[in-house]
Amino acid sequence: MSTTILFVLAGLVLLVLGGDLLVRGAVKAATRLGVSPLVIGLTLVGFGTSTPELVTSVQASLAGAPGIAIGNIVGSNIANILLILGIAALIAPIAVQARALRRDGAVALAVAVAFAALAFVWPLDRVVGAVFVAGLALYIWTAFRQETSAAPATAGHGALYDKALATEGVDDALAPDTAERGGSLLWPLLLALAGLVLVVAGGWLLVEGATELARAFGISETVIGLTVVAVGTSLPELVTSVVAALRRQADVAFGNIIGSNIYNVLGIGGVTGLVAPVTIPTEIATFDLPVMVGVTALMLVFAYTARKIARWEGAVLLAGYGVYLWFLWPA
Repeated sequence: MSTTILFVLAGLVLLVLGGDLLVRGAVKAATRLGVSPLVIGLTLVGFGTSTPELVTSVQASLAGAPGIAIGNIVGSNIANILLILGIAALIAPIAVQARALRRDGAVALAVAVAFAALAFVWPLDRVVGAVFVAGLALYIWTAFRQETSAAPATAGHGALYDKALATEGVDDALAPDTAERGGSLLWPLLLALAGLVLVVAGGWLLVEGATELARAFGISETVIGLTVVAVGTSLPELVTSVVAALRRQADVAFGNIIGSNIYNVLGIGGVTGLVAPVTIPTEIATFDLPVMVGVTALMLVFAYTARKIARWEGAVLLAGYGVYLWFLWPA
């Protein structure tokens, strides 16, 4: 049992550390190549901070553990809203950018509904995976066009920009450094490669440990995937959102969560379907996916009222996560 727990903890540590190194290396390499900071934020940061979820879901699917693979995606989205956004709002009320609410909030709800509806009629196969990845590419392209063409003073920024800004608040390696442009790419590439190796190793350890943990306690892999694995792989979002709230930049916490949830469904779900097609477990399709849709809608309702998420609304979200765990965890 101690070895199993050690596997889980080591996997989580390697996932978080590896994801951070991967983002650092990729961003430094892009900066030295003169890539636009906006492009870096919309692509490398989004994909980099979602690498723990991606690697874990793909490896779980390949290992024949669909409950962990799909539970990780759905559970991460639920935890992002109820747990992480709830904690951030308790620290400081979260102002909501109009664009993050109108465009990105609508996309987050639409993809959640689409994922929940598809679960009843279609497996997460290569067809769905290709559609999801194409949808993410279209979303990123649209966000880039709107971010570059609109007047910042009047339009505000969207979720992906906020996600990048929240990450930058934790790690100043994301800040564009013109002095580094044109420098050697060897060190950034080695950093990114080391991060990727750690993430892959961490994902393997986490999947193996979580599977054994479920067997040892007589708990379904789905419950472990929705809770332990999901919260563990969402640690980067927890750190960035909490730091943003502590720095009184809580307005970017909302966009950080919205952007992460969109990436989780379209990016992680899409790549998982392409690489390792999986059937969505019935218990997730009938309970957890509807919960994901419901809490996404609740978050948007809270955000729409007064264009902010107040502390009492954060308390409601956090209490909701406790209720969700109570229903989910076996007696």
